[in-house]
Amino acid sequence: MTSAAPLFDDVAQAPKGGQAFWLTAQDGVNIRVAHWAPKSNAKGTILMFPGRTEYIEKYGRDVSDFLTRGFATVVIDWRGQGLGQRLLDDPMIGHVGEFADYQLDIQAVLAHLETQNLPKPYFLIGHSMGGCIGLRALHEGLPVAAAVFSAPMWGIQMSPVLRPVAWALATISKPLGFSSIYSPGQSGENLLIKAPFEGNPLTTDTDFFHYMRRQLVNHPELGLGGPSLRWLNGALVEMATLAQMPAPSLPILALLGTDEAIVEPDAISDLIAKAPNGRLIEYDGGQHEILMERPEIRDHAIDQLTTFFAEHALAAA
Repeated sequence: MTSAAPLFDDVAQAPKGGQAFWLTAQDGVNIRVAHWAPKSNAKGTILMFPGRTEYIEKYGRDVSDFLTRGFATVVIDWRGQGLGQRLLDDPMIGHVGEFADYQLDIQAVLAHLETQNLPKPYFLIGHSMGGCIGLRALHEGLPVAAAVFSAPMWGIQMSPVLRPVAWALATISKPLGFSSIYSPGQSGENLLIKAPFEGNPLTTDTDFFHYMRRQLVNHPELGLGGPSLRWLNGALVEMATLAQMPAPSLPILALLGTDEAIVEPDAISDLIAKAPNGRLIEYDGGQHEILMERPEIRDHAIDQLTTFFAEHALAAA
């Protein structure tokens, strides 16, 4: 199925002319995709893979900057979040049947793009969970010329005491039939709506913090709460599996803040170190949302990644 889907321009602050569509993955699950293209002289198309809890509109400002620099952009609402089909009776639980199911979403998007005549080559930006999904997609032949990973979820920060408990509980939850409940300490509340700016782990920029909050206040249907035990189990297994695989050989750029508190920095630096064409840029004082950080961080990151893509667009020509 491909039909027009809503796009909340009132909160996205994206360029005019964006188009959103419903797509149906191979297993029958519906997802949402949106894309924007420059009117001329396009250098290629960026595939934006968002993180857990995220949605298309969150990247509206980034899309504007990418278009200004000559790149079309595609953003995905994964199954189970944004306006993608929620998979449980409680729509606030972040849930997926199997982590491999996200690859079905990618396949549906790639098939759709072939009908939209968006410019090639394709490039990838994977943020947080999208970085984990994106890394797996590279191993499975995602047709991109280069990839950028923003605070990729190649490991999750946990206390040494909690980690074995999380592994054990998430593992036994599937055979014992309670994997669809919230992970310990999680709930259906979206913390961004009520949490104060002070001490937040996402960004040091007050404007971007309130930009994200306004989106969820105005369109609560975009919001998501904590993950299910099944999601946690899938994530832990996938990250461990990917860590044992060879790094992809295509050009990779990773962006990481020195004050990262959500994903595991060592997992990122370890993978980039073994990538034959990998480079890591660290931002002093930056937090989890590098593309939504204060201007001196964000502007540099946008310049670096678009220059990186432009160089490889020429190489692919």
